[in-house]
Amino acid sequence: MATEIGIDLGTSKTVIFSGSRVVLELPSVVTVDAETWEPVYFGEKAKQTIGRTPESLISVNPIVNGVISDYYIAESMLKDYMQKAFGNKVMRPKIMATLPAGLTELQHHTLNNVVESAGGRNITIIEGPLAIAFGLDLDFSSPRGSLIVDIGAGTTDIAVISMGGIAVCDSFKTASYDIDNQIIKYIRKEYNIEIGNLMAESIKKNIGSAIERPIEIATVAKGRNIFTGLPESFEITSEEIREAIMEVVLSICNAIRQVLNRTDPDLVADIKEEGLYLTGGGSLLNGFDKFISEYTGLNVIKLDDPVHSIVRGAAAALRKPELMKNVNYQLRSINELKIE
Repeated sequence: MATEIGIDLGTSKTVIFSGSRVVLELPSVVTVDAETWEPVYFGEKAKQTIGRTPESLISVNPIVNGVISDYYIAESMLKDYMQKAFGNKVMRPKIMATLPAGLTELQHHTLNNVVESAGGRNITIIEGPLAIAFGLDLDFSSPRGSLIVDIGAGTTDIAVISMGGIAVCDSFKTASYDIDNQIIKYIRKEYNIEIGNLMAESIKKNIGSAIERPIEIATVAKGRNIFTGLPESFEITSEEIREAIMEVVLSICNAIRQVLNRTDPDLVADIKEEGLYLTGGGSLLNGFDKFISEYTGLNVIKLDDPVHSIVRGAAAALRKPELMKNVNYQLRSINELKIE
């Protein structure tokens, strides 16, 4: 019976963690009836309907930029996922749910209500960078700075952690989905071909890179010619994609610099010595860690399981309640930390 559950309700995926393992990982997508708005498909099947639905159906992303944009659909989706993961084997579990850094109390409250409506009890809301810090087992007893960069689908969370609290943070709405959009724009401009989000994501995963590859590679993609309206195949290279996405890559690096620029010099000195922890699905882009290292001059530590680092950290916080004894997670400034 599941008694401690970590939930990462993300823009791209919803991940549920329990019993030291990921028990469910499905896209945060729901296909609904266009008239009644009642859910028809959830998860992977719903994702495959994006751009392929008849007029009677609509694909909905209930989480946008890490924030719940459609309460009813998010609640229905999480109920379905909890049922898939646990059936009826959940009895008043302790739940740790995550959300991006620096959000409002209302957004915290909304997530809490969605999890509760989906069957959760004893719910704690924790910001993503803190959850990652728990998973890394950072030493919260010393006033030492650590920089965590989480590149998700809809947001890039950048936070300086010290003594178990967030000293400086920002949640930028430039992330992995923006890389996909840049690929779509580039192909439309250079090839006069329209491609969908799923094809753009596939190109990114297959040949996308933040740095120049030693050996250039290519892939064949498919789309619709914008002039003839006919289907068309074309070949595109990794170097073309690197140039297409460079604006987004630089934007994320500049966001890291902005956070460092607002950070106390002593904490920056700690970060220079310790390095930058890089995680999130967006960090899987080839060479992103090397590019960030060259841009910032920091040693970049890429986490082993970047896709699940948040939800693993949330579960770790539940297993080790002593980590939370000095921290009020509704507060986002280290100056507001209460240390007994």
